[in-house]
Amino acid sequence: TKCESGCVCADGLYENLDGRCVPAEECPCEYGGLAYGRGEQIQTECEICTCTKGKWKCVQKTRCSSTCNLYGEGHITTFDGQHFVFDGNCEYILAMDGCSVNKPVSSFKIVTENVICGKSGVTCSRSISVYLGNLTIILRDETFAISGENPGVQYKVKKNALHLMFDIIIPGKYNMTLIWNKHMNFFIKISRETQETICGLCGNYNGNMKDDFETRSKYVASNELEFVNSWKENSLCGDVYFVVDPCSKNPYRKAWAEKTCSIINSHVFSACHNKVNRMPYYEACVRDSCGCDIGGDCQCMCDAIAVYAMACLEKGICIDWRTPEFCREF
Repeated sequence: TKCESGCVCADGLYENLDGRCVPAEECPCEYGGLAYGRGEQIQTECEICTCTKGKWKCVQKTRCSSTCNLYGEGHITTFDGQHFVFDGNCEYILAMDGCSVNKPVSSFKIVTENVICGKSGVTCSRSISVYLGNLTIILRDETFAISGENPGVQYKVKKNALHLMFDIIIPGKYNMTLIWNKHMNFFIKISRETQETICGLCGNYNGNMKDDFETRSKYVASNELEFVNSWKENSLCGDVYFVVDPCSKNPYRKAWAEKTCSIINSHVFSACHNKVNRMPYYEACVRDSCGCDIGGDCQCMCDAIAVYAMACLEKGICIDWRTPEFCREF
């Protein structure tokens, strides 16, 4: 109904990000706020995507991995993406195979030991035990110890400023990467060559988060505490009956926690916001920052933010969020 002055591209040409008119073959693709040219590729854990005529064309990888996160004061994201939190002063099985009730034959088992780390009763993962037949790896007190042997298992240990990493291969079964930040965060990244069932607090890794609360007795628990209690390594430990809310116990810390954790919701992580749901990570950050009330509060906050950054990285989005003034690398 009304003419407006301006420029348009000729038929068959399209405006690119520089404002030039180009043929469809030269159209860029967008991912995480960045532009990628024709033929450029990005990789996620399960896909390889190629930029073609301004759109991503994705191919599934033949071997797809998934990651379980244990972080902060009892937060877990399962292999299938279920989030929950628990406070338990015990040893719990994070992940293992050989989950048959009748004939449990396990080639690996990963156990976390929790200890009280705040006046309000919250717990932190402080010790991780990895059992690979007769080979045992213990992560504790910012270091590790290896004992025993298993000729059927290959492993490498790598270190950087922030993490200890273990690459473990059980030939014909699993490739695992274990990443520990030497404090409260622990990641289990696994790809498998068989359809062997996996079980534990990290869930059953079957692609369906709705049945992740499968107990040791092979039924789906009605709530996460019933599920958590079923995976105690030592049956003599007491059951968990409630989850502490540290911000209610320490209301004076809540405003500081919300302010410092708000970086997750800020422009710093904007490229990741539409790739990874940030709210569970923000809420976990606030909870942990309220709960670390006997020192180490900044460490708790930084660890929680780092977990969201890691989830972004797994989607191909690398966020440079640390600065000399904020959660600097040690």
